[in-house]
Amino acid sequence: MQAPAATAAASPYSYADVADLAAAAPIVLHARIYKATALKPERAPGVAAGYARFYVESDVVSLIRGAGPLAARISYLVDLPLDAKGKPAKLKKKQPVLLFARPVAGAAAGTSNTGSVRLIAPDAQLPWDSATEAQVRSVLTELVKPGAPPAITGIANGFHVPGTLPGEGETQLFLNTSTGDPVSLTILTAADGSRRWAAAFGEIVDGSAAVPQRNTLAWYRLACGLPRQLPLSKLAGTAPEDRRKAASDYAIILGALGECTRTRKPPVD
Repeated sequence: MQAPAATAAASPYSYADVADLAAAAPIVLHARIYKATALKPERAPGVAAGYARFYVESDVVSLIRGAGPLAARISYLVDLPLDAKGKPAKLKKKQPVLLFARPVAGAAAGTSNTGSVRLIAPDAQLPWDSATEAQVRSVLTELVKPGAPPAITGIANGFHVPGTLPGEGETQLFLNTSTGDPVSLTILTAADGSRRWAAAFGEIVDGSAAVPQRNTLAWYRLACGLPRQLPLSKLAGTAPEDRRKAASDYAIILGALGECTRTRKPPVD
């Protein structure tokens, strides 16, 4: 009898964790620690309580995202949590890591220091594992596709209109995005009270568009970018009763998307 196949290990990080970092980092790489030195508190201003800052040198294993030259060995600063005894964590030689970074400008104009990078967040170094790297690559593939869903920055405006039959109605919401590209949400209510919604990433408002699947870039942009309540002030000119229906429709979308699950704080611009 053949033994059952082993289940592939899952990444310890959520899709949102990885997307937060991948979307913000112009450089993503797999590296191995060469040397790490814990800095004394006086040399590490601004470190959060419960963390220690390290000066790290790592050898590049593979460049997952990035343009331009990069040294085979790079250096950077990273803040890591203290252990249970309040001591700095141990970073072992050849320990594999994933780094999310940006280049560091060189001293001379028009040059860059290819031997140094700056992490996009103080803790934007993750322990490497194959599942997390695969997740990173999947997110990056989605990010560079033409028409990739942009980051949602708020609700621009919207409206609700009743249908021809009692109980029918349609809500349309238009979203602000980081790129200015149009994104809209449509919620259709049938006479029996059933509701169907869709998200359109582009100029065409399509009520029949597919609902974004969880753990895709479109899902991440909506689940992690939409406000938790519909700002009714954005529905100017809509009757109070229709505003309430729009808010109810919006709650259906949030419920269908589910929580934007994170295990770590997203980087701050």
